[in-house]
Amino acid sequence: MIDAQALLLGNRRALAKAITLVESKLPQHHIEAQSLLNELLPRTGKSIRVGITGVPGVGKSTFIEALGLHLIQQGHKVAVLAVDPSSPLKGGSILGDKTRMEELSRSDAAFIRPSPSEGSLGGVAQKTRESMLLCEAGGYDVILVETVGVGQSEYEVASMVDFFLVLMLPNAGDELQGIKRGIMELADALVINKADGDFSKAAQQTQNHYTNALHLLQNDGPWQPTVKTCSALHNEHIDSIWMMIEDYQQQTTLSGYFQHKRDGQNQRWLDALIREMLLDQLKKHSEAQIRLAQARHEVAQDTATPFEAATAVIKAMNATLDKK
Repeated sequence: MIDAQALLLGNRRALAKAITLVESKLPQHHIEAQSLLNELLPRTGKSIRVGITGVPGVGKSTFIEALGLHLIQQGHKVAVLAVDPSSPLKGGSILGDKTRMEELSRSDAAFIRPSPSEGSLGGVAQKTRESMLLCEAGGYDVILVETVGVGQSEYEVASMVDFFLVLMLPNAGDELQGIKRGIMELADALVINKADGDFSKAAQQTQNHYTNALHLLQNDGPWQPTVKTCSALHNEHIDSIWMMIEDYQQQTTLSGYFQHKRDGQNQRWLDALIREMLLDQLKKHSEAQIRLAQARHEVAQDTATPFEAATAVIKAMNATLDKK
């Protein structure tokens, strides 16, 4: 059993055990996890959730450690949830974030939790969202969610955080390579890391290019996406990055956009979970599975349209439910 009171008092062991429970694939653990979350829910939501992504080699771990240490000096408690890539073959993942953030991991005011991205119902979104709630209940007022590479997981992380930050390299002349337009549209800030030494001039040029590019994108919210430079390795301008995030939180809170965004995220999370649960029920439904196999054959042979075949599968599932 998880000691909820210990978790509320900031016990990191209790928090780690609670996240392990949330990540479990066992049905009984799903029930226990939801019971725990319901108990802790009134103590959640009082944090700023920041998603951090970037191309491999951009220095995400160095940046997160520098930002985390700065935040702790400012009196914050910081939780880092790192979404690690899982092996598509064996399901394993390289959970090395604590070794890459050695100094931050030693702080009593920090909690670092690497989690494999492959697995339970809801995937990245399910486990990370619920882990964020648990960290908030444990008293962490800044949640940093790190994700690897630029792909589908970035869209998922952007859909669950308050502020989405994309780290970039100072590669002048090739600035817009390696980042999708869709990621730029999601970003609340682009930060050019490694802007030091011989790369200082290149970083400035890259900043100008990204600033011009962002002006071409439509922005409906009260916040205008910003481009900044920093050197996480040398701890330069990290304070400026945090001041920008605080400015974002203040502006969007005053306008009502901050809460509106969270409300929308929760609604989309609900819709996604309903879809996931329905698919899970379909997989467990024997008669529907038989009809699904037939439907796939019919679609492959062009004897039925996908819509017609899908309708037949749902009818088979509903017919059994009606009998009950």
